[in-house]
Amino acid sequence: MIRKLLILLEVGVLLGGLALGFCAWRQREALQQPLALAEERLLEVPTGSTPGGLLGELESEAVLRDSFWLRLYWRFNLSGQSLHSGEYRLTPNMSAADLLRLWQHGEVVQYSLTLVEGWNFHQVRQALEKQTKLEQTLAGVDDRELMARLGESGAHPEGRFFPDTYRYVRGTKDIDLLKQARQRLQQVLDEEWAQRAEGLPYADAYQALIMASLVEKETGVPSERGQIAGVFIRRLGLGMLLQTDPTVIYGLGERYNGKLTRAHLREANPYNTYMVAGLPPTPISLVGREAIHAALHPEPGSSLYFVARGDGSHLFSDDLESHNRAVREYQLKRRADYRSSPAPIPVPPQSQQKEAP
Repeated sequence: MIRKLLILLEVGVLLGGLALGFCAWRQREALQQPLALAEERLLEVPTGSTPGGLLGELESEAVLRDSFWLRLYWRFNLSGQSLHSGEYRLTPNMSAADLLRLWQHGEVVQYSLTLVEGWNFHQVRQALEKQTKLEQTLAGVDDRELMARLGESGAHPEGRFFPDTYRYVRGTKDIDLLKQARQRLQQVLDEEWAQRAEGLPYADAYQALIMASLVEKETGVPSERGQIAGVFIRRLGLGMLLQTDPTVIYGLGERYNGKLTRAHLREANPYNTYMVAGLPPTPISLVGREAIHAALHPEPGSSLYFVARGDGSHLFSDDLESHNRAVREYQLKRRADYRSSPAPIPVPPQSQQKEAP
């Protein structure tokens, strides 16, 4: 009897070993199989999806086989791993094991939105609307309601978002990107405000943000930002009008057709700094850290005027007579290649461009 029991035990162990070996072999074969893809595709994983359900769908599409063994592998090896929603990039040379690793590490496809220094909020909203991978929740929502949804009822949206590149995954809400940009602007402004120079004419950080937007719109030459901030601050200190064209253009809105006229400069509106003393009521654009820093650390000097040379830079003058001479030289006798901002950096040929990581 004992001998029979030992034989049965040996047979059971042998059969169990064979079964385990068979399972391990089938599982290894399932993991090593290449995905049946002729070209790259994106696999969308909605919120609430399970690995088992997705593997079954891929098997029904003949992208892979033996989904049972793959589900078994996930259950026993990755059962505590959450599955991130989003899009996953599948390529023809990818194995089933590679797919499971993508899911394991949450390597979803990322997209990006770049908000540019000098943009106004209308341009920001246009850029958001063009992002087809974003969940659009702000269509038909006016600026007032938008700011209320951000928790800032009554706040003007202009200049309150930081220009930067923001990455997101498919299904991210448009307002969530705005929240990131708003928080980033507040962080940068708080940091710079805490280290501001002494004797500045600002009642609060918001006024510094307004000044930074004027600096941002007046020049794209980094070395001039502190000089331009210095000019504006000295004019404020002397009770002079700021007389900066970008504020007038902003006040015109969609009526601005690319040409600023004398009638525009005489038009009464809160943003016409040729008519209204002091800073405009709000920023007029997005501002980067450099412009904020310049507004809070203006360069000392005696200049009160500046005029665009036509290459993106400016000539600074201490008195009106010198300024008028500069205007006659650079504004009234404009060259054909005159520019009020720096020339754009040439884009390299397509073959030399690298895909962002």
